Amino acid sequence: MNAKAFTSPLRVDFLILGSGAAGLLAAARLQRHGRVAIVSKGTTHDSNTWFAQGGIAGVLAADDSVENHVQDTLAAGAGLCRESVVREIIRRSGAIIRELIDIGTTFDTHGEALHLTREGGHSKRRIAHARDATGRAIARALQAQLGADVLRLCGYTAIDLITSHHIGDYSGPNRCLGCYLLAPNGQVLSVAARHTILATGGAGKVYLYTSNPHGASGDGIAMAWRAGCTIANMEFIQFHPTCLFHRDGSNLLLSEALRGEGAHIVDAQGRRFVFDYDPRGELAPRDIVARAIDHEMKKQGTDCMFLDARPLGEATIQRQFPNIQRSLQRLGLDLNRAPVPIVPAAHYTCGGIDTRLDGSTAIENLHAIGEVACSGLHGANRLASNSLLECLVMADCCAQTILSHPAPAPRHIPAWDDSGVEPEGERIPIKQNWEEIRATMSHYVGIVRSNERLRRAKRRLLLIQHEIDDYFWRHPVSRDLIELRNLAQVALLIVRSAQMRHESRGLHYSTDYPLTLPEARETLIPPAEESKT
Repeated sequence: MNAKAFTSPLRVDFLILGSGAAGLLAAARLQRHGRVAIVSKGTTHDSNTWFAQGGIAGVLAADDSVENHVQDTLAAGAGLCRESVVREIIRRSGAIIRELIDIGTTFDTHGEALHLTREGGHSKRRIAHARDATGRAIARALQAQLGADVLRLCGYTAIDLITSHHIGDYSGPNRCLGCYLLAPNGQVLSVAARHTILATGGAGKVYLYTSNPHGASGDGIAMAWRAGCTIANMEFIQFHPTCLFHRDGSNLLLSEALRGEGAHIVDAQGRRFVFDYDPRGELAPRDIVARAIDHEMKKQGTDCMFLDARPLGEATIQRQFPNIQRSLQRLGLDLNRAPVPIVPAAHYTCGGIDTRLDGSTAIENLHAIGEVACSGLHGANRLASNSLLECLVMADCCAQTILSHPAPAPRHIPAWDDSGVEPEGERIPIKQNWEEIRATMSHYVGIVRSNERLRRAKRRLLLIQHEIDDYFWRHPVSRDLIELRNLAQVALLIVRSAQMRHESRGLHYSTDYPLTLPEARETLIPPAEESKT
């Protein structure tokens, strides 16, 4: 349905922000029970799901078990996983993957059985995949399930959530009433909804090197924080060990499945150095491999290490990794001919909005699912290919909860107030602050951290945030300005979380606190702490 026919305010039953796997499945589950609107900042392809390569983990093989998968997940999570959530998501893994097959997802097969690969941290082959474009195959199958009545708002950017407290109603608990959206024509659309679902993904763009698409600016996390949600475990940013190091392809991910099938990580002399850090070598969990690469780069004074896929052979590369190979060849590189330069890059946000398994948040009628949420599945380090699984199971549980708890009809919400704004004189402050945030985070809040680095980052980010806040309320909103505001907020939440953790655990490594404490505790930042950030 064409959204341009609507004017503000728009009323729907279910407002879904984000069109990745979580948002798409939620929309498919809810579409027969009310009016659904699904919002995308760009096209429906502009999501981390669309770019996900490796696959989706699940208990599918005869020699595997739920308990095996649970134990691998708990081990990767370094004591911070919520075990009940882990068990429930993995218990549902086989059923959700079979449903994907039933709706037309084209997973690779070996004979009549699924072809399962293995990735770092897994004790068994349990990754279902569609060559090296699994997310795209899943997204296409889910998009095909949406009927013509689903309202697709492409090119719309969420500005802020609207809550009862936001409009001055303190007669009861804080309730989400909808959202303000920036339309492609520059107008602000007010959308009232019974239920609002955040499925906006992570915040990889807070770093210079990332595998994420441009839109991964932490919008859902920042909006939920401003609305009154608790944020959990934001210090745990997963850096994928093998992102291409190339000025024209800096967000090209070289799937972990390459290493699962036998590719080696080497230095410029061809030495497989990861075994110096862990006996599992390239198949160690991502935090270990990323730190090994980072340490070797610093020790050797180089800008990158290398991934050598030649041991796989040309037939395996062509069969399982054709899209990666084509992307590299366009840049003058070839997996069959020589090692490819790599660098660790921000890949996945393990923390996020504190939720239950069904996406419930501290705000009534506001739900968060997928990477934007901190459900407790990943703990201090996400096990490879558990993310798509989490997206789908959370979406399923979220829809069930929503349908079993009807909300009142959408109420009147105020129009966006842009009184007193003045035209922008120049865009340079936006560009400069965007670059400074990403450089600050990469230099001071990366794979290895220290108290002094975090203090420096916080000082710089607070100054930037003050500039952005002043600019935001004085000028018309734009997508760039909205994303910049959110990026600064999320960067500060990451720094604050990192400062609160006085140990090294999982993805968070501090030179000042190199040991792991006996008791694992989550880092929770309630909204009341905003003034102290």
